[in-house]
Amino acid sequence: MARTTVRPVVRLKSTAGTGATYVTRKNRLNDPDRLTLRKYDPVAARHVVFREER
Repeated sequence: MARTTVRPVVRLKSTAGTGATYVTRKNRLNDPDRLTLRKYDPVAARHVVFREER
């Protein structure tokens, strides 16, 4: 059975420019735009905004 594409895997990249990434899933029906989450950046050692890259 094929996996549905309603919840694709997306990569979140740090806006601090450190190159840190997170991998998560998002619901395209609820969040059709690019996903932005505030998460911990271990390279910068603080919380920063992570934005979905395409």
